[in-house]
Amino acid sequence: MTVKEYLHQAYRLDQRIKSDTMEAQNLREMAGSVSAIQYDKDRVQTSRNTEAPFARTLEKLWDLEQRIARELEMLSDLKKQIREVIEAVPDTDERMVLKYRYIHNYTWEQIGTELCADARTIRRWHGNALLHASLPENPIEI
Repeated sequence: MTVKEYLHQAYRLDQRIKSDTMEAQNLREMAGSVSAIQYDKDRVQTSRNTEAPFARTLEKLWDLEQRIARELEMLSDLKKQIREVIEAVPDTDERMVLKYRYIHNYTWEQIGTELCADARTIRRWHGNALLHASLPENPIEI
């Protein structure tokens, strides 16, 4: 794994958490909605399901929320480790580019605005920062 791939993991994990959160919101809406009663005269049911229709949805929601909690904890640990990697970079400008890019998920344009530098300079600082950064002993991999 390269330093860039390692640093980019936080962005991917953050996107996965956002996706799972949207899915959880959809499940909450489904659990809160009322399903229609079916009056099929042709169908004969020998055993009656006594479980509420939204119970399975609530179970799925619970499992998903537990997964989101684990992912959030992993993201917190990963960002802490990434901060340590970034702090080891000697140049201040290079450190700031890495922080804005991999901790705050800024675009190149946003980083340029924050650091009052053009895109070419930002990319040069980024390239140098990646050369000066090194992976931790036990990198977290997602």
